[in-house]
Amino acid sequence: MPTLRLALAQVNPTVGDLAGNAAIVVDRTRAAVAAGAHLIAFPEMMLTGYPVEDLVFRESFVTASRAALRGLAADLDAAGLGSVPVVVGYLDADGPATISAAATPGRGPRNAAAVLHGGRIVASYFKHHLPNYGVFDEDRYFVPGDTLTVVRIAGVDVALTICEDLWQAGGPFAAARRAGVGLVVNINGSPYEVNKDDVRLPLVQRRAAEAGATIAYVNMVGGQDELVFDGDSMIVTADGTLLTRAPQFDGHLLLHDVELPAATDPASGTATTGTASAADGSPETAADGLTVVRVHLSDTAPAAGPAGDRVDGGIAERVTDEAEIWQALVLGLRDYVNKNGFRSVVLGLSGGIDSSVVAAIAVDALGPDRVVGVSMPSQHSSEHSRDDAADLAKRTGLDYRTEPVQPMVDAFLANLSLSGMSVENLQARVRGVLLMAVSNQEGHLVLTTGNKSELAVGYSTLYGDSVGGFNPLKDVWKSLVWKLAEWRNADAARRGAQPPIPESSISKPPSAELRPGQLDTDSLPDYAVLDAILTGYVDGDLGRDDLVAAGHDPAVVDRVLRMVDIAEYKRRQSAPGSKISIKAFGRDRRLPITNRWREQSE
Repeated sequence: MPTLRLALAQVNPTVGDLAGNAAIVVDRTRAAVAAGAHLIAFPEMMLTGYPVEDLVFRESFVTASRAALRGLAADLDAAGLGSVPVVVGYLDADGPATISAAATPGRGPRNAAAVLHGGRIVASYFKHHLPNYGVFDEDRYFVPGDTLTVVRIAGVDVALTICEDLWQAGGPFAAARRAGVGLVVNINGSPYEVNKDDVRLPLVQRRAAEAGATIAYVNMVGGQDELVFDGDSMIVTADGTLLTRAPQFDGHLLLHDVELPAATDPASGTATTGTASAADGSPETAADGLTVVRVHLSDTAPAAGPAGDRVDGGIAERVTDEAEIWQALVLGLRDYVNKNGFRSVVLGLSGGIDSSVVAAIAVDALGPDRVVGVSMPSQHSSEHSRDDAADLAKRTGLDYRTEPVQPMVDAFLANLSLSGMSVENLQARVRGVLLMAVSNQEGHLVLTTGNKSELAVGYSTLYGDSVGGFNPLKDVWKSLVWKLAEWRNADAARRGAQPPIPESSISKPPSAELRPGQLDTDSLPDYAVLDAILTGYVDGDLGRDDLVAAGHDPAVVDRVLRMVDIAEYKRRQSAPGSKISIKAFGRDRRLPITNRWREQSE
């Protein structure tokens, strides 16, 4: 059996940076070739970044993607790397977008993969299964492919597939079995969510069994707006054996030697593309009506390396949920800041648990020199909260400042007749104005610190504590915020480092401190109760009766659901933040603001 050294390039592209993304391909290909790789694969839509969203509708962008692909093939060859096949994702089109009156059925923009070899584009494949759920809108953008591309590389038949093709039975993987391939390359832009890595391996194993072939699964890493890609690339054999697996959240070139079955019907002649023919001369078709397109590069398997020269990529250790989530939040913030050209961030540092965790994430993501924490005490701010904010700044080394807001609040109150909650909201809005002023003056990105529980029930002041350009905790339930704080401190202690978050910030009852003696529980159920209801209603789409049947108090359920329903207008105006759950506000959960439907008892 031929042994192919596969290289899976788990890299971090940026949407729209075609030149920069192409440079990454050349750089990682150079490293893979130097390591003796026979086939190199990059993630889904590597050249354009993913997801490109409505850039698909710009003909100029589609044209630029196709030109960049041709240029990349030539650049690889000019760099002496053209002898090794490279699989790379890109945006293609064989007709106008479906929104155009000139659109032709079955033609349009394509989520595509190409094989580059010898300075040319020798094969291409169009994604067959297009996801249209959660954060995905691919039916809006792309036309599905109806062929399976099989490339003979070093005597092994290799099928090309893209991301969602793996998540559905049938289609390309059933076609791959019928086509008798030895390897299926699956390139991905698969966003992170909690426990998704636990789902991937069984999924890849099912598709490997369906195809009767080894699967090389490569995923991108990095942040793109709300999405975080965690890598987790792997190679799995037809019998379900995990050969190698890359770490999550880090760029990585996964190299592994894989024994693969030789093709049983060697092709002859030069490399060709087009519809293959069966023995009787009819077009070769496979499962679900896909046509098989075969491309021949070479029948000669590479020579076996000397004994002991075998390359094993290893299997990266799995980490706890809290460690995984922390890495996702750090990576999401880092890439949002760096890819959008911000040099630093600023946040309100109150000494409470939410701002403390955001500050710790920001320092881990950017370093203390790029994080500014501003304490903005009013007359209701407790001494212990101010002490906790200063303590966190000392522990982390961030730039710490104190800007009392009470004189500004008093100036407003001298000219406005306000009382009760209006005064509470005024304090929050003055703090928002102060942070935005610092941002405008010094060029920082403002981080807002509200968690998912507060966003769900509208427990925030619009244009006050909701002010900010990015929210690291947007998809983190309050009960999880505490767990993350405890994990981060314990992780620091294990490494012999200073825990960043003061223990009192974790242990004290949460409070907005906008009036004397205020606690969150004055307005909300205990967070353990609240989050259990919210998880069912928001993440699970459970109805009122389902929640009551699960054991929740009917009066509390009714109260919580009303708060969630009437706060949609606030959430629509909230800052983006990294998605970590099955259903994040914004990209995942999309409900009308004007909406009279309310959950009622049967």
